[in-house]
Amino acid sequence: MRLLVTRPQHDGERTAARLRARGHEVTLAPLLSIDAVDVELPREPLSAVVMTSANAARAVHRHPRREALTALTAFTVGRHTAEAAHAAGFRAVECADGDKDDLAALLRARFNERSAPLLYLAGEHRAGDLAASGVPLLTAVVYRAVKVERFAPAVAVALAGGALDGVLHFSRRSAQAYLDCAARAGMLERALAPVHFCLSRQVAQPLSSAGAAAIRLAPHPNEAAMIDLVGVA
Repeated sequence: MRLLVTRPQHDGERTAARLRARGHEVTLAPLLSIDAVDVELPREPLSAVVMTSANAARAVHRHPRREALTALTAFTVGRHTAEAAHAAGFRAVECADGDKDDLAALLRARFNERSAPLLYLAGEHRAGDLAASGVPLLTAVVYRAVKVERFAPAVAVALAGGALDGVLHFSRRSAQAYLDCAARAGMLERALAPVHFCLSRQVAQPLSSAGAAAIRLAPHPNEAAMIDLVGVA
């Protein structure tokens, strides 16, 4: 298939390589850029660190208090975030291997309302939150995802010429960026025509509302399930 991957550059390159290894023709079009946020982290005693995105782990990699953070156990939503946590220097990492509900359940199994707070390293814009997990959380915004304004010329040409069979969307924000770029280019109808492979129903919602007819949902919210989904389309 001729595919468009809309993930930010770092993750998008890996996804594109895995799809190419399966014989697909892939164009990488990062529709979000990830910027670290200069944030003062709390100095009170903490039980652990919580992350729902690999971008959070990358954002604190050069933080002045990185050593204090990486001495704590990191709890992550999935394996990809767990790998990024290890790469950032966290030695003890526990992975929920699922979605935010699975992570919340894991946290409740390990902590309670009397525990020292957990530090949630979060993005500025995030779908849902962990506030209802039932454990004390402090949230620190350590990165922001900035939407690009326009498609790269090669992407616009591919869409205009009907040269794409499918588009992979890994976040609701990047799906919305895709629609916004298409509207600015005056090619929303053409942008809706390919098959849209989405990480979850929430990710797919903007596309569905815009009128996309062919939407496929990954059975699990991870990259491997998305790549398998493309394989059976």
